[in-house]
Amino acid sequence: MTNLVAVSRCRYMVQLELDLLVLFTLALGPGIFWVWYFYQRDRYEPEPAYLILRMFLLGIAVTFPVAFIEGLIAVLVASPLFLAAIVAPIVEEYGKYFVVRRFVYRDREFNEPMDGIVYATAAALGFASLENVIYIFSAYALSPAAALGTVIIRALFSVPAHALFASIWGYALGRAKFSPPEQRQGIVVRGLVLAMVLHGVFNFLLISAEVFAVAMLIFVLVLVPGMWILVNRNIGRALRQGRR
Repeated sequence: MTNLVAVSRCRYMVQLELDLLVLFTLALGPGIFWVWYFYQRDRYEPEPAYLILRMFLLGIAVTFPVAFIEGLIAVLVASPLFLAAIVAPIVEEYGKYFVVRRFVYRDREFNEPMDGIVYATAAALGFASLENVIYIFSAYALSPAAALGTVIIRALFSVPAHALFASIWGYALGRAKFSPPEQRQGIVVRGLVLAMVLHGVFNFLLISAEVFAVAMLIFVLVLVPGMWILVNRNIGRALRQGRR
């Protein structure tokens, strides 16, 4: 009997480790895919892979101070909607912006407007990937079905959304670097504010969709397609500006 219990326990542990490995792969997969997607959009002068990896890892690293700041604010503010629609967009977008501005903006490889989009999305997807791991494993603690649902929803919406938000201020940062000095701050601020607003609307609609079906319709049919149209337009403009 003791041997049967030991064998059963061993099988359980092996299955658990396999499940966790699969979950970890599924959690990281969307972020890695979207890094590749935005990287290959820079078809004229692709950035060095080591810089993309650096920004991805810095995006992961900035998750910790961002979470700390959000946690402090959550102690003072009781409204989950306010935290999701106002606090999170401001703190998260600025955190991702900070690592790009601080660690790669002045690098000689940042030499065309498209680079702002590429580096911004790499940092954002590092952030989104760690966030994804946390959400998915937290859901798995409730049930495997909850984890699978979280994997699907976040892969389709939340992870690419982080890249879309960041690409907006990333394009602004790329434009600003090659604009007259007196115009740079205004370009960057407008890009950051737009990204924060869209992030806030995104979170607001997702939360509201749990109660109001129309919110989900606006989310799926208006907001998400609209962001993709905007980002693709910015990529086209950045590529044309880089070829001048």
